[in-house]
Amino acid sequence: MTTVLERTPSLQTRLPAVGTTIFTVMSALASEKGAVNLGQGFPDFECDPALVNAVTDAMTRGLNQYPPMTGVPVLREAVSAKIASLYGRVYDANSEITITAGATQAILTAILAIVHPGDEVIVLEPCYDSYVPNIELAGGVVVRVPLTPGTFRPDFDKIAAAITPRTRAIIVNSPHNPSATVWTEADMLKLQDILAPTDVLLISDEVYEHMVFDAAAGRVHQSAARFPGLAARAFIVSSFGKTYHVTGWKVGYVAAPAALTAEFRKVHQFNVFTVNTPVQYGLASYIANPAPYLDLPAFYQRKRDLFRAGLAKTRFKLLPSEGSYFQCVDISAVSDLNEADFCKWLTTDIGVAAIPLSAFYGNGFDQRVVRFCFAKKDETLQTALDRLAKL
Repeated sequence: MTTVLERTPSLQTRLPAVGTTIFTVMSALASEKGAVNLGQGFPDFECDPALVNAVTDAMTRGLNQYPPMTGVPVLREAVSAKIASLYGRVYDANSEITITAGATQAILTAILAIVHPGDEVIVLEPCYDSYVPNIELAGGVVVRVPLTPGTFRPDFDKIAAAITPRTRAIIVNSPHNPSATVWTEADMLKLQDILAPTDVLLISDEVYEHMVFDAAAGRVHQSAARFPGLAARAFIVSSFGKTYHVTGWKVGYVAAPAALTAEFRKVHQFNVFTVNTPVQYGLASYIANPAPYLDLPAFYQRKRDLFRAGLAKTRFKLLPSEGSYFQCVDISAVSDLNEADFCKWLTTDIGVAAIPLSAFYGNGFDQRVVRFCFAKKDETLQTALDRLAKL
């Protein structure tokens, strides 16, 4: 009998700089120490039972086989109607709306569809952690442009200077994770002006579109769909998971002009092909009522205000939280530790987990700022605030 030696061939990694994410590290530490996890960005409360019932109904009606690759027509039509109602641009449901397996898949698919080896893609740091690996997988060159430290506002002089003949795309995220800033109409118009003479494409990450606060002060979400010069070159990405408190369902969508959508779908059909059928039908039924997403800003603004009121009693310096469900704080008056070590100390000794903003920068830029997530039950936030009160 021949002895077979087990041999696993070695690989040359496609992502040499990627290790375990800070979110996994901090969540594991929070679990180990029994800390309140305000690090990873997901709710600890349930969604509307009516949404679960709508999905269950779709299952019991036998809607459990493959849907169309592009998404079930009724959901694409509902998304098109929502965008037209909110932002005034009509996307054709058949040729310009695609249902995706969450926003992260949508962003990867858009990048794979448009970025060729050597193409440059501008990211604005700090940025969501999937952007850079996505670009690298496509063979693109990451061009990092910092948002203004302290305010996290876009520096348009630096953005304009970063554009070269090799620039293929820019990724913009508003409301912004991690800083919770929101781009203004003037910001979007300036971006439109800068891109107008170029062929640069826009990936507009708008997953927190329904979490923009202080409407009384005139703040609203400025979708790229509102601006013709941006919409004509944009993949607009959003997330049902964020909007409806069902992050684990991993369903989102992309709106883009037909020519861009055609290329997007070429990749989409071969990386996920299609998305969970009964969930799509359930969402299509639920989205017919606009109240849940129209009421979402007030829902999260109340949680933001509750959390900020408690944090104001500590030595943290609160940064503005204009949108999303994040709150950033300056730790300078609390500790001399760097951001990463502070978050580990906070989790271990105080019992509250946060995320260092340095994790969102390629060079680990440390400005003594950490991020909390307030998408939690009031009692969860209060427990965290009781522990943070000693600071």
